[in-house]
Amino acid sequence: VMKLNPQQAPLYGDSVITVQLTEEDKVEDDVVFYLVFTGSTVQHCTSTRKINPGSLETISPGHDCCETVKVALCASREGHPVLVVAEESFQFVQDEAYDAAQFLATCAGNQQALNFTRFLDRSRPPAADVDFLDEKVALAFRHLKLPAEWNVLGADQSLTENIPRETLMHFAVRLGLLRLTWFLLQQPGGRGALSIHNNEGATPVSLALERGYQKLHQLLTEEEATEPDSWSTLSHTVHSGDYSVKHHRGLDVYMLTAEA
Repeated sequence: VMKLNPQQAPLYGDSVITVQLTEEDKVEDDVVFYLVFTGSTVQHCTSTRKINPGSLETISPGHDCCETVKVALCASREGHPVLVVAEESFQFVQDEAYDAAQFLATCAGNQQALNFTRFLDRSRPPAADVDFLDEKVALAFRHLKLPAEWNVLGADQSLTENIPRETLMHFAVRLGLLRLTWFLLQQPGGRGALSIHNNEGATPVSLALERGYQKLHQLLTEEEATEPDSWSTLSHTVHSGDYSVKHHRGLDVYMLTAEA
């Protein structure tokens, strides 16, 4: 039996999984190990990298629903058939970051909810927590299947620019969430949100200045601004029909996802 650590991953994937091999699986250097995740409608195959003779590392794939899947550890060696050396179960779960992204996506135009996020800001979280939150919520947002008509400013597009109100962009900037701000900027309504004043007359741009978030201010105002570093910038995905291949440059791991 192999040991997977952890034995679960959030739906949006992109977390590191360590695989402990048993004594009999610690084999010669020319053996290549893969993990195959079999869900009810989707299958993923990930390459691994060796950390030491007894353990491997890979990146969890993003999955299409919360469920327990079967994971097979496969070994391949040139000139030999591929062997399944161990099997284990693994769970894809909806975590707090996923819940948060869903909540925010649903509340894009909801003033009560957005005012609640302002209330949260009073207990300013430490920088390390903000970075963690930013990373996870931005990854989760990318994974959500947002409806085609989704807009950063919410569903009611009849609201004119000059009605003072809170927006999702105010929320992301107020907390200093660089990656989430970048993500929102790329969505419909993202750029438009930059010029909207809230009840105190602050725009997302003026908030970034007022809070001394220089990087964030550059992101909002410079045309040449590039995407902030994150797990998603470390990876590159190519889609073809029912297949997608993702290369995670950080760990140099490849992931093939196919509809089962």
